[in-house]
Order: sequence, then structure tokens, then C-alpha cells
Amino acid sequence: MTFLDSVIARQRETHSMLCVGLDPDPGRFPEGYGDDAEAILRFNQMVIDATAGYACCVKPQHAHYAARRAEAALEGTIEYAHSKGLPVLLDVKRADIGSTAEYYAAEAFDRYGADAATVNPYLGQDALAPFLDRSDRGIVVLCRTSNPGGADLQHLQLAEGGTLFEHVARLASTQWNAAGNVLLLVGATRPAELRRVREIVGGMGLLLAGVGAQGADVRAMMEAGKGGGLIINSSRGVTYPDFTTGDPATLVADAARKTRDEINQYL
Repeated sequence: MTFLDSVIARQRETHSMLCVGLDPDPGRFPEGYGDDAEAILRFNQMVIDATAGYACCVKPQHAHYAARRAEAALEGTIEYAHSKGLPVLLDVKRADIGSTAEYYAAEAFDRYGADAATVNPYLGQDALAPFLDRSDRGIVVLCRTSNPGGADLQHLQLAEGGTLFEHVARLASTQWNAAGNVLLLVGATRPAELRRVREIVGGMGLLLAGVGAQGADVRAMMEAGKGGGLIINSSRGVTYPDFTTGDPATLVADAARKTRDEINQYL
């Protein structure tokens, strides 16, 4: 199955649009885990086990592993997620020209075995081509990101009218999506922009970021994003509850279930 096929199957099975972000921070691990690559893998395995019944996919963020020389933990995390039936979206935000782009795509899909990857559209279609050509994998294009500074560029007005993020949405939903494997990343904290993206792209799949620690209004997000497929990411809000209050796996599972159920209130 393609990434989108596998996510839809999981969403039906778990009644959940929740994507669990796996951004390891050993300083926030429960007591006794340690801070090396083995500790990262053990923590991620605990999170995957705890959230598998409430998640449609998981999203490890590459820099959290590479900065700690823990790429082996990332490989092990992806293998473990697959063993539990979870699709994996690798957050790498890559793009470059020529052979470099080809190697970036090979890194995400062939080395790590990710089912999908995030990409940066700033360099244009030729820089994304090695990703877009992988019709069996999901390609998540950054569109209107959740950070406040995203407006510095994404809200620029174009000479032909509209903003840069609207132009990205049009390109991604038309000429970049020849293989039908493209999704857009939009900040859940930006319901007005999310609504505009939905108007442009119709039923195209969207990855929404910002639920949980970034404080997105879930009701506003769901109302703005209705009309097409959604994958809703929460990282710290699920993976880092107050571990001093009980069993870590139970706390993580409870956080995932509560997030899923809050989302489902507004379906």
C-alpha cells in the first residue's frame, strides 16, 4: 500500500487522525532511561506500544536523532513502528538540486525506510522531483507552517495576486501531484490560513501541526480543515506528560487517547 492507503486503513481501524511525533529529548525521559541512543530507542518503543491503538501514524523528527549521533535509534524506531503496523512519516524538510536531492530521497526512503517525508518547496519542482517521483511514498510539502516567523515569507503578496503559501498550495495540488502522493503541511494554530488552503486544494490530504504543546484550538482547526483528509500531529503533548505522576506508558496512552477523543468530538 502507499502511505496514504496505509494511513487511511489505520484511521479506520483506530478511529483516529492522530499522528504521534517522536522527538526524543532525554532530558524529559522518565527516571532511569538514560540519555544514549539505546535509551532513545527504548523510550520510543514505549511510546509506540502505548499509542499504537490511538494513532494512524508516527512522525520522528530527524534532527533529534542526528544531533545525538543516534541514527541507529532512528532506524530501530522506524523498524519497530512498522512491526506494530504504523506508517512512518520522517520529518526531514529536505530539498536540494541535482544528485543531492536524489541522495536526500534515498536517505529518507531507502536508508531509513520511511513511508513519507516532509520537503521544503523553496527550491521548486526540480529540487523535489526525486521525492515526487516516488509514487509509493507520501511527500508532505511545507505550506503554511505553525511558527509565527513563517509569515515572513509565506505571507508575501505575489505580483499576480495572492500569497506565497497560496501559490505553494496550488502548485502542490496540481502540477506537483502527478503521482497523487502529495500532502500539504499546514499549522493547526492558523485556522484562517488552513481554511484558505482547504479552499484551494479541495479534498487533498493535509498534515496539521501544532496540537498540544503549541496550543492549537482543536475545534477551530477541525472546522477549518473539513472537506478532505487530515493527519493531525501532536508530539510533546502526547509523549511528555508529567512522568512523576504515574506509570509512563499509562500516562502516554492516556494523553494519546484524550487527544484522539478531543479531535473526534468535532468530526
